[in-house]
Amino acid sequence: MDTEETQVELQDAGTRDAEDAGAPAQIPADADPTEADVSEADLDQEEQEKLPMTGAENREEETQSPRDGAMAVAEKNGSLKLKMPEDEEEEVKFTGLSKEELLRVAGTPGWVRTRWALLVVFWLGWLGMLAGAVLIILQAPRCRDLPNTNWWNDGPLYQIGNIQAFTESRNLKGVEQRIGSLSELKVKGLVIGPIHVAPADEAINLRFEEVSSENGNLEQFKGLVQAAHKKGISVVLDLTPNYQGTSGSWFSNTSVTSVAERLKSALVFWLDQGVDGVQLSGVERVAATVPSLWMDIRAIVQNVTDEKSNKRVLIGVTERSAAEDVSALLSSTGVDLLISRVLRPGSTDATEHAQSVQLLYSSHSQSQLAWSIGGQGLGHMASLVGPALVKLNLLLLLTLPGTPVVNYGDEIGLMDEGTVFPRMLWDSDEKLNETLERERDERLTSRRLFSALSELRRKERSLMFGDFLLLSNSTSSLAYLRVWDQSPRFLAAFNWAEEAAVLQLSGALLPQEAEVILSTDSTALPADTKVDLRVLKLGPGQSALLKFPYTG
Repeated sequence: MDTEETQVELQDAGTRDAEDAGAPAQIPADADPTEADVSEADLDQEEQEKLPMTGAENREEETQSPRDGAMAVAEKNGSLKLKMPEDEEEEVKFTGLSKEELLRVAGTPGWVRTRWALLVVFWLGWLGMLAGAVLIILQAPRCRDLPNTNWWNDGPLYQIGNIQAFTESRNLKGVEQRIGSLSELKVKGLVIGPIHVAPADEAINLRFEEVSSENGNLEQFKGLVQAAHKKGISVVLDLTPNYQGTSGSWFSNTSVTSVAERLKSALVFWLDQGVDGVQLSGVERVAATVPSLWMDIRAIVQNVTDEKSNKRVLIGVTERSAAEDVSALLSSTGVDLLISRVLRPGSTDATEHAQSVQLLYSSHSQSQLAWSIGGQGLGHMASLVGPALVKLNLLLLLTLPGTPVVNYGDEIGLMDEGTVFPRMLWDSDEKLNETLERERDERLTSRRLFSALSELRRKERSLMFGDFLLLSNSTSSLAYLRVWDQSPRFLAAFNWAEEAAVLQLSGALLPQEAEVILSTDSTALPADTKVDLRVLKLGPGQSALLKFPYTG
């Protein structure tokens, strides 16, 4: 065999050996270079995947990541570990499970058991709280039901018996212009008149349905009623027949029947004008003389129909002063309120006042009780009790159980000055001398006390319809409690004497100390201060309203 043949055989054998070893096929010279490169890369990658990671090949191979310069490190188990440059390393935060992962977890038996356990714990806790609340309610003292009251039990009634004396214009229009001032006093009702035509002791010329020219006219009265209602003040009209005469409120005995009959049609007329009630003096006389007509009068005023659902008040006025007589008359006449002279000043002491109040309170609902000092026939409070005791008596009227009734000007200590219908004093900003300035300051102080008491009475249940408990009384001093259920308690204390008095108050219902709410002498007993009830000192003519909480 020559040399050329030997080389050919060797070449053929090398080719066969290469094929047996899995060598790549030879690429023709005319093949596309790109395709060749790709084929070589693919073959290289396949070979690398087939090779085991052993020996020197077990090293970590680092490649540059296309993202943020991160390095991918190949480990021996075939996985890749991403390495971040130290200066660019980012904090990896856990963002929670995906919706699909949550659904897979929620369906596992462990999660179902946990969910049921939490639900059971929640309901057991809720039932425990409910049981505790029920136990507290059952153990707590039961609250008393609020009594049925009427609008005339919610605040003071303010009487204007003489229209001409009350305002500068001397007519009903002037009263309308002062409604705002009355609203500031927190009065609940306005008692007007009488204003009808009634010549003294002349029953034949009595005209119930006509407004006398001295007082104004019907249109002015309608305007007054509308203005009062806008301020939440009810209007009561005094229709006492013979209010200017001396032969009695109902004229002579022979005229009572005819006058009462004429009154019935007049009541319908005035109620249609929007009045909220009627006041009549001498009710004992008409009720005893013509009882059937009196029943008709009561029915017209007091009955409520579907067309007129607002309740009207029938107020009686009597000159009787004995508590027993007033109690009997209150029962026999059937009036809603009876104004009497039980608290008339000068003729009785504090002990008799306390006994009279206690008797009437124990015999009747306090919604029927009315308290007044003075009035149209007697004059103003300041003239009857003296200017120094005006504020004391205002505090008494506005803290007793029942409806307080005041005469116009009583809130400022107006004096009669020779007539029971003095001109009302309206304060202005004009400059006054020292004496007049001091008098004006005293009037304003008295007015502020009245307004504060009226507002307090409206807000506090104990003062509005609370029980009346007599604590102490003597010829010159008095103390009582007003208590309602679990509301704060109020203690009213008075000293009519010209010297100081010390009240020693103690008992199961009383704490050792109480807070001063209002006082007629703010220097001696400032508001918001604490006083010892065992040694409660009141100066001459001084009174105070104290407060302490319900303690069970």
